[in-house]
Amino acid sequence: MKPYCTSLTEYSRFVTREVSIGDVKLGGNNPIRVQSMTTTDTMNTIATVEQSIRMIEAGCELVRITAPSKNEAENLANIKKELRARGYNTPLVADIHFTPNAAEIAARIVEKVRVNPGNYADKKKFELIDYTDADYNEELERIREKFTPLVNVCKEYGTALRIGTNHGSLSDRIMSRYGDTPLGMVESAMEFLRICEDNNFRNIVISMKASNTQVMVQAYRLLVATMIENNMNYPLHLGVTEAGDGEDGRIKSAVGIGTLLEDGLGDTIRVSLTEEPEFEIPVAKALVEPYNNRSETQTPIPTIATYPINPYEYTRRTTHATVNIGERNVPRVIVDAHNLSIDSHVKLFRVGYNYSVPLDKWNIADMACDYLYVGNQSIPFEIPGTLGIIQDYSVWEQKEQHYPLFSFVDYIKSEKRSSELNFVECTLPDILHETFSVLKDDSTVVVVLKSNNTHTMAELRCAIAQLLTMQSSIPVIVKYNGYGLTNEQLQLHASTTFGGLLLDGLGDGVWIESNAEHNQKFHNETMFGILQATRTRISKTEYISCPSCGRTLFDLQETTANIRSRTSHLKGVKIGIMGCIVNGPGEMADADYGYVGSGVGKISLYKGKEVIKKNIASENAVDELIQLIKDGGDWVDVPLEI
Repeated sequence: MKPYCTSLTEYSRFVTREVSIGDVKLGGNNPIRVQSMTTTDTMNTIATVEQSIRMIEAGCELVRITAPSKNEAENLANIKKELRARGYNTPLVADIHFTPNAAEIAARIVEKVRVNPGNYADKKKFELIDYTDADYNEELERIREKFTPLVNVCKEYGTALRIGTNHGSLSDRIMSRYGDTPLGMVESAMEFLRICEDNNFRNIVISMKASNTQVMVQAYRLLVATMIENNMNYPLHLGVTEAGDGEDGRIKSAVGIGTLLEDGLGDTIRVSLTEEPEFEIPVAKALVEPYNNRSETQTPIPTIATYPINPYEYTRRTTHATVNIGERNVPRVIVDAHNLSIDSHVKLFRVGYNYSVPLDKWNIADMACDYLYVGNQSIPFEIPGTLGIIQDYSVWEQKEQHYPLFSFVDYIKSEKRSSELNFVECTLPDILHETFSVLKDDSTVVVVLKSNNTHTMAELRCAIAQLLTMQSSIPVIVKYNGYGLTNEQLQLHASTTFGGLLLDGLGDGVWIESNAEHNQKFHNETMFGILQATRTRISKTEYISCPSCGRTLFDLQETTANIRSRTSHLKGVKIGIMGCIVNGPGEMADADYGYVGSGVGKISLYKGKEVIKKNIASENAVDELIQLIKDGGDWVDVPLEI
């Protein structure tokens, strides 16, 4: 396996070259920087300046501003002048799509320019072309001619450059040769990187963004592996595009960004939320905070001699089924309710089960947990048929749908076991112990894997790698220790830990351990959100919603909220909501339906990547979108509550 990080078991940042962005140093031994992007019209100097100040005061270390044309690029000088006059020296970054002339203007003004190799020198027509090698090389020379002038300007003015590949906007040329793949994303960046190096320019940052967290993580890993092979070590800008808003956006960002940070990858991050940009900064800071002293606080983890997992493509670990856990079953959600008195039907409402007294029936939500851990309690009523109850083995009642939880030592000693399903808590030392062979092939056991190491994900991964090495097909529930964490901390760090495993096909279920008495609803929704973000279990509508920027042609936050309110019951449907044509249709990636700004007050609607209706009035667009979903056969009416 090609290495993509310094170590899979010992936290250590991948050492990158230091890049100067104005007075800010990025990469090397510098802290992981946090940044965001303005949402104002770039031609509105004062609005952009004032929003930039709000971002800076929230902790933003790099401020990115869109420059879609020469006019906006030139106005960056006025924005920079006003910010400096007000005492703010934070570096500015120009965001460029399609317009090399705007990039060359901006590079003379701001400290950094971001270009997208998918559309800097190429027009996207969604055409597959069978290039000969000669044709392909001719295209590369054309790109060299268009891109080299910008490289020369950056060299002359000391301007940094980000080569920012996006999964949804790969050029037709890259798509034709490499497909819609992480390899295509990497090669897209490498083409531009080689041109920079040929011109002896190395003040470069690279990004590999996608809205699909599996693709995003694989692309960054493959990029680093490719750089290592080519003796390169450029700093990485991490981000998940179009993560969305609210809890879903935070979870999705943490899954993608956090997975890479866990392996020491990443020198700057941007959390892309469909919210005001200053709201992104606290989330970004909370994500990077654990890595400030990770190397000093982690407990040593045994090295993995031969890593049995391919980190560049998703393959779920092969397990056998124990009841409904493992094999081809979706990952299961276990909610910890041992501190909550389960004395009536209503207590299950918070985990997705709503009991109707008149009908004597349970209404089971799409996000109803699969198992409920109740500790030493006994449930005094008949439970739903789809819910399993986990009890401490010492009080296990041996009733239908009730299963015992053992420690590793207790299971070895116990003679009272379930003939169907036994949950056995294990740590890495337990799995490495010679007595684990008793469990290895026990078809009734599901391992509940836990760790108290500050480098939790790496220790859990090491444990599952050990199971793979010993060829055990025993299912694994991953348990996260959430004791003492705020809801925000738990949401981000559980997403990072679970996400880093699930994206590699490791884990047959998730369990958040907590002593909180009334947090079951939050924990349940968080775990389902993580499974959705990793694409391992779909339980609700997915929104691929870009963060607003100066190119946005409608109120993105209001529109997203409106669309969400009318479509959130469409389980498994993916809807892209893009503020302008730059972020759609390509950036919608694999959305089923798209709502894209095409002009002021005008919207175009897509099914997949095909435009179905062009330039319809924005006041009618949401209704038209719903009709399009109905025409496509994906609409269902909102279910009635019983």
